[in-house]
Amino acid sequence: EPPFQCQFCPAAFIHKSRLVVHVRTHTGERPFCCVHCNASFSQKGHLFQHIRTHTDERPFSCVHCSASFVQRTSLVRHIRKHTGEHPFSCVQCNASFLMKSGLNEHMRTHTGERPFTCVHCNTSFSMKGDLTRHMRIHTGERPFSCVHCNASFAWKNCLLRHLRTHTGERPFSCVRCSASFVQRTSLMRHIRKHTGE
Repeated sequence: EPPFQCQFCPAAFIHKSRLVVHVRTHTGERPFCCVHCNASFSQKGHLFQHIRTHTDERPFSCVHCSASFVQRTSLVRHIRKHTGEHPFSCVQCNASFLMKSGLNEHMRTHTGERPFTCVHCNTSFSMKGDLTRHMRIHTGERPFSCVHCNASFAWKNCLLRHLRTHTGERPFSCVRCSASFVQRTSLMRHIRKHTGE
């Protein structure tokens, strides 16, 4: 049995360094800070990947098209779109995935497993990313910054919605009239006026 046991959950590791990184998923500690913005990360590698968004460095290029990527995993996932390959298949249903991580997350829909638990309020999640996003409620972290103004947001979708106030983009259009909206919820509310719901 691996000698390094997590104090928050049943996970155990062969190497202490892996345990240290894992524990940060529980504590929310993000010791690696970007010098260009207020983003911070739990792993040094994630910081390096993030810095490329500032430098526009995209070292991983597709041989099939002109696309290039910040991360190698993004390139691998992209190439599978060209080849149609979905090598990771669920043994319980017909679902298949580009990446093993996608299969692992999917399997939790069958098992009900929620291994990622918030140390502040004990809410648990099936996906690590959901815990990371949830932790921002407690930490107040707002890593997504607007390039047009001083606004910053805890969640990327909130930034994208905000950016439309600058660009004027209204991507949600009514099929019954010429109205269009910044948010899907606004469109749904508008459609009810047509349907009388």
